[in-house]
Amino acid sequence: MTTGTLPITGEPDADRLLVENPFALLLGMLLDQQVPMEWAFRGPYNLERRLGVPLDATTLAALGEEKVEELFREKPALHRYPGSMGKRAHALAAHVVEHYGGDTAAIWRDAGSGEEIYERLRALPGYGEEKSKIFLAILGKRFGLATPGWEAAAAPFSDPTPRSVADVDSPEALARVREFKQARKAAKRTKAD
Repeated sequence: MTTGTLPITGEPDADRLLVENPFALLLGMLLDQQVPMEWAFRGPYNLERRLGVPLDATTLAALGEEKVEELFREKPALHRYPGSMGKRAHALAAHVVEHYGGDTAAIWRDAGSGEEIYERLRALPGYGEEKSKIFLAILGKRFGLATPGWEAAAAPFSDPTPRSVADVDSPEALARVREFKQARKAAKRTKAD
């Protein structure tokens, strides 16, 4: 990948893997639900350590769904929902192998527009609208992706509001993102009452 920063896990080796390994970054974003961001994005590093070989889509797809699920369930579990997330991780790897020959970065490297990257991300197993926009914003904000139209395709996550992992470039920024998310949750609770 291009040079960038994503100091999200609190563990330098895990953060480095996210920057250097496109599949690790894609997988970390997949895992970013129902658990703290640090735990989700540390997942690829912990999985690589369990595998004992470099993490990539081809390796994970070749293991099969059952083996990947076992790796996720091994103590300590890699996610709050290790069974379902193990299955999703395998499906993600299989998709990258089938559609991009195992070359994760081809998802964005070979696209002509931000909208095309968004559509490719949206087609990934486990990637909904918001997750796809956030990942596109990570590419633009943290890795300097200059594909035309990425800001519009990633909106509102492309704006300067510290609202997602795409805005984390320091421990202080992580704290601002947490504050934003907590304020949003509180506003939703108040609105529901």
